Amino acid sequence: MIVVTGALGFIGSCLIRKLNDENFNAIVAVDDFSKTEKLKNLEGKNLKEKVERTHFFEWLADNQKEVEFIFHLGARTDTTEFDVNIFNELNLEYSKKVWQACIEYSIPLVYASSAATYGLGEIGYDDDETKIKHLKPLNPYGQSKQDFDLWALAQAQKPFFWAGLKFFNVYGPNEYHKGRMASVIFHAFKQIQDTGTVTLFRSHNPDYIDGQQKRDFIYVKDVTEVCLFLMKHRKNSGIYNLGTGKARTFLDLAKNTFKSMGKEPQIKFIDTPADIRDKYQYFTEANMRKLKSIGYLKPFTTLEEGIKDYVQNYLMQDYKHF
Repeated sequence: MIVVTGALGFIGSCLIRKLNDENFNAIVAVDDFSKTEKLKNLEGKNLKEKVERTHFFEWLADNQKEVEFIFHLGARTDTTEFDVNIFNELNLEYSKKVWQACIEYSIPLVYASSAATYGLGEIGYDDDETKIKHLKPLNPYGQSKQDFDLWALAQAQKPFFWAGLKFFNVYGPNEYHKGRMASVIFHAFKQIQDTGTVTLFRSHNPDYIDGQQKRDFIYVKDVTEVCLFLMKHRKNSGIYNLGTGKARTFLDLAKNTFKSMGKEPQIKFIDTPADIRDKYQYFTEANMRKLKSIGYLKPFTTLEEGIKDYVQNYLMQDYKHF
């Protein structure tokens, strides 16, 4: 059995689809199944069992001999949430229990970290573990991921294989439920449908003109490819960046969304909301040398290819699921 926590979520549900496509069908989906608006993310997927998040550790104690791998992707991911207690409970303490269970039962582990740990990128976006203690996240979400990374690295006992993945800006199908936290591509598509225009944030940084803010956008299908690679690889434990290694502008993103919809670009700019303005990342770009050095050599989907697939095969198909 393969366990996926956060199974109802964006990346978790896409990973289950990928596992099914690779003929892994004994999947145990762990999540809060009272969140009915996300249940459609598991429609059409082959699962062995669904386990409530609060009952997972009891279930694991009873079934650990059958568990081959754990992907711990469940987390509170809202960067606008400032209640530290929520993040401590769901992102830090729960993750510690997963880690400790993987040691006790000799189960390999891949868990979700985040590029939000890099803050404003003052010391770059390098996944060298000696630099992690110097990172300065901008919000409690990023801090919770940073806190767990540091805790994991400090442990004398570790799972026999483990990897923490610092996800950069992931986009793709199954993110419809994320609201404000959904990708800019998702929001751009909806804006074009509703108004014919896309609204981007104006730059408040003199080093960047409007629309030239850059992020490392990675298609969720590439994320699932890397997860499968690590499940099969099972050596070279550590923390890894997961982006494409190539930053692209928001203007590129908007223009490609219009192009994929067969429309001429109509783009306007508004002020960045005051509540996030001083915590806004103007540039992110993953240093991907470390993952490549352990043998992951597949090319990443370009922004043009990823947007075209997402828009034409999912969003324009009435939010079809992956």
